[in-house]
Amino acid sequence: MKQKETLLNTMEINLSNSSFDELGEDHAGSSFETPLREDAFEMDDNLKIELIEKHFREIMHIMGLDLTDDSLKGTPHRVAKMYVKEVFSGLNPKNKPAAKLFENKYKYNEMLVEKDITFHSHCEHHFVPIYGKAHVAYISNGDVIGLSKINRIVQYYSKRPQVQERLTMQIGNELKEALGTEDVAVIMDAYHMCVSSRGVQDTNSSTVTSFYSGKFQHDEQTRQEFLKYIELKK
Repeated sequence: MKQKETLLNTMEINLSNSSFDELGEDHAGSSFETPLREDAFEMDDNLKIELIEKHFREIMHIMGLDLTDDSLKGTPHRVAKMYVKEVFSGLNPKNKPAAKLFENKYKYNEMLVEKDITFHSHCEHHFVPIYGKAHVAYISNGDVIGLSKINRIVQYYSKRPQVQERLTMQIGNELKEALGTEDVAVIMDAYHMCVSSRGVQDTNSSTVTSFYSGKFQHDEQTRQEFLKYIELKK
């Protein structure tokens, strides 16, 4: 009976995997907001680490790895801690950076561009890295933000399972809200390990996504100025 149940479960997994594979290859996204359950933060970080460690240990065991080996026996805990405290820390709203604004006393009313912001994220379809550069611009409407806060906003939304399109939009909308201005632009140029290390295994291609709002969306000259600064052509 037990073997039969195992066989049935395996059949169900195999039947569903074809549609899952197609979804991943099509690079589909489900929503603008990161898909999270309502109870996502009822469990504290320590318990999450404990449970992930337990399950990752089982994954390693299923793969046939010897967990008594000195090099491997600490891996489940390291992975669990890395997931919760580092690479997916952007899932927790408690880690959202506070964006303090300052009065634009020097009356700088031109475009401010922060380019080549390094980011690391993870593809939500295969949980492998996405990495690249983000380029951000805004035009002040009376307030300015500390430069490091722009980087922190990029990092916050990057540190969660993502698709690049959603990531770009989340950063753009967060900057609009934080700065109180519609005049925001974001371009992200990224490499996807789900493309380079598996599937088609193309190690050269990168993916570029953009977000334009306010003057960047409606004024061609403003948009071209931004593109000139970051040395990307339309």
